[in-house]
Amino acid sequence: MSISGKIDPVVRPVAATDIAEALVEGLRDFQALPIYGLVFGALYAAGGIGIILCLTALGMAYLAYPLAAGFALMGPFVAIGLYEVSRRRETGEPVSFGAIWSAIRSRSEIGWMAFVSLFFFVVWMYQVWLLISLLLGPHASFSSLREFATVVLTTTEGRLFLAIGNAVGATLALILFSLTVVSFPLLLDREVDFVTAMVTSVRAVITSPLPMIGWAAVIVMLLLVSALPYFLGLIVTLPVLGHATWHLYRRLVAPV
Repeated sequence: MSISGKIDPVVRPVAATDIAEALVEGLRDFQALPIYGLVFGALYAAGGIGIILCLTALGMAYLAYPLAAGFALMGPFVAIGLYEVSRRRETGEPVSFGAIWSAIRSRSEIGWMAFVSLFFFVVWMYQVWLLISLLLGPHASFSSLREFATVVLTTTEGRLFLAIGNAVGATLALILFSLTVVSFPLLLDREVDFVTAMVTSVRAVITSPLPMIGWAAVIVMLLLVSALPYFLGLIVTLPVLGHATWHLYRRLVAPV
């Protein structure tokens, strides 16, 4: 039983073939209703571009790489509108931006999951600052991203920063992925509390560890590659991954 007194969702194992099929179905959803995917993808990309411009204006463009990596952590929350598009297409309900917004607003527990995602993003950025201070110097500052890359790639301290930072980032990303991969779709689909949603999500990852870690790797790789050309690749990548996540959720959690 969940803390809300309801029966816990039933988690089913998945295989690599389910991941591939979910991606295909996600692409079909995007092709069927491209305007919604493009809008949500554009908003996500615009957020990344806006943050980079702010960093540049503040003389901290060297944080572009860690920020791009951390920005990927917010993907599951940004894609929640895409889950609703896929759900409505699946059930034959009319799709509109108003209907999507109403559905999201009606699920108050989603706000708590959004807070969890934001918390991990903040932790990620703080650990970047901490590692820079400890390994590159408390007053380290770089005039450009190129100078930062040169220090990171050509000095012992820089390579240590890169190794530890990537290891910590991978750990945070895996933890957040385990907490959210099923949580957001489940909260949108059913009346459950956010703690139950997170527990169910972790159970889904534990039940099928290799396929789910593979899915996490695919998401991170595609989001990072898409973020390289000024985040513009996210306009297409985010909607496909968002729709695919919904279809993978359908395979992971048994219907009521």
